Amino acid sequence: MTPEADDFKADSDALAAILDGASTDVFSMPTQFKAWTIEDVIAHLHMWNCAAMLTLDDRDAFTDFLKAVVQAMIAGKSHMEVQRAWLDAHEDGARGADLVERWRQRYETTASAYRNADPEVRLAWAGPEMSARAAIVARQMETWAHGQAVFDILGLVREEADRVRNICHLGVTTYSWTFRNRGEEPPRPKPFVRLAAPSGAIWEWNEPQTDNLVSGIAVEFAQVAAQTRNIADTALETKGAAAERWMRFAQCFAGQPETPPARGIRFRVSRPA
Repeated sequence: MTPEADDFKADSDALAAILDGASTDVFSMPTQFKAWTIEDVIAHLHMWNCAAMLTLDDRDAFTDFLKAVVQAMIAGKSHMEVQRAWLDAHEDGARGADLVERWRQRYETTASAYRNADPEVRLAWAGPEMSARAAIVARQMETWAHGQAVFDILGLVREEADRVRNICHLGVTTYSWTFRNRGEEPPRPKPFVRLAAPSGAIWEWNEPQTDNLVSGIAVEFAQVAAQTRNIADTALETKGAAAERWMRFAQCFAGQPETPPARGIRFRVSRPA
């Protein structure tokens, strides 16, 4: 059993709830994430949730899927173009509310499949293999992170829960990856991380240190690690050169090094009541 699948579903449900009954105009709204529309965000989550099912059920089919995506991007296609072409080919060109319903059905199926999977089974992905537990946490992280852009542009505050600990843990455990992905040797020792959970609990990682640490609110740490906020737009505190540099470009997701959002460009939009 893989209980983290329930956390993935809960974050998916939270995002789906704010899109219930949304108009066509809502889906075409550009977000603060690379000007992706809300529809682009849902398309991205849906396509990769489908990929997560493929790698669990049929490694060869996943390999074919990934090869097609990589070839399209090498040919100059953007993420958005790849996603739209995939929807046309595999989801009858679903858009808007129809796309949301297909995404909802798929994430529910994905959560159920991963909940009942062996958490340690090794799965292929767009990078090194990972366990089923790590794979569904990665789906939760991506849903939560991309969902932030939707909550922000709609001017809504997400009700956070302690399931964000999975994302914080991912952020902490990708400390070395963040540096090596940029061709740097990770500074040692790893910083002490002390965070306040939504419930008020205190979570800690690594050896306690007073001169090499990151402390603050867990949700803000997750936002920085998933690159939905610049650390300057949070109340997180760092001490020591290693902690400061890590938080400057932390990256808890796979792929080429990404530049975190500049200060002040990712925020919750104020909208009339």
